[in-house]
Amino acid sequence: MNAPCLLGAWAAHASELRGYLRHRLSRHEDADDLLQEVFVKALRQGSAFCAIDNPRAWLFHVARNALADRLRIAHTLIELPEDIIAPANAPSPVVDDLTQCLPRVLAELGAEDRLAITLCDIDGQPQQVLAERLGITLSGAKSRLQRARKRLRAKMEIGCRVRYDERGQVIDFTPRPPLPAAD
Repeated sequence: MNAPCLLGAWAAHASELRGYLRHRLSRHEDADDLLQEVFVKALRQGSAFCAIDNPRAWLFHVARNALADRLRIAHTLIELPEDIIAPANAPSPVVDDLTQCLPRVLAELGAEDRLAITLCDIDGQPQQVLAERLGITLSGAKSRLQRARKRLRAKMEIGCRVRYDERGQVIDFTPRPPLPAAD
């Protein structure tokens, strides 16, 4: 292969690429290995490399992708022992605490709304099961579930003072006392 444009681009940018890779990798040998991979990829381009408008940008793009691949592969996970105990004072997530409020608000919904939410959202049943249970079409069940979700959300906002962020995620609420246990 005779590609003087590749050899010229390589001579002009190899030391800069090496510095870029060495700065991002803890071992210089790894950086040199990646630099070699970049060169091989450039060689594989053959005469098409000469048609690249900005060889420096292309070389850095290939180096950045090779680096990302290397780091993704090298990413190691640390296994935690199964008997590890969570700190006693660790706060539980807002959503987990919010489940204290859910039974009370569900009890305040109408029977069909409660059935729709419980069956589809809590028990994970398909909406077709709701349709069959209520003797309505699948489309009707979907509409019923959407309306039930809106009413549940409204009751949660009022009864538990639930607040949401701009993405609709729960960020705060005021807990309500749980319903008395049925004896």
